[in-house]
Amino acid sequence: MSDINVTPFVDVMLVLLVVFMITAPLLTAGVTIDLPNSEAKPIADEDNKPLEISLSPDGKIFVGEQEVEQERLVPLLSAITKDTPDRRIFIRADKSLDYGEVMSVLGGLNAAGFRKIALLSEQK
Repeated sequence: MSDINVTPFVDVMLVLLVVFMITAPLLTAGVTIDLPNSEAKPIADEDNKPLEISLSPDGKIFVGEQEVEQERLVPLLSAITKDTPDRRIFIRADKSLDYGEVMSVLGGLNAAGFRKIALLSEQK
């Protein structure tokens, strides 16, 4: 009588399932940012794919996971949105950053005509 023993295969698959279940939520944002807390309500997900700008504690600016110099931020966003400023932009800034650094990015985006800008924070 010949039987296939599937017990080791099932064991390996269960371990892989647990590993992927643990690591999948960690892949949502590529740049580690310590967001400030606030009592703001969550933003309605009305846009299909909002752009995400991250400001790291050392002052670097990221669009998605790509590092960008501040001078190139507005031209890059204009190219991505194809000059349609109605696209939602999320800004994730580390809470240890200076207010002026965040405002310089916000001011540059506003001057370029982007109007749907939201600051992200952790919910209390």
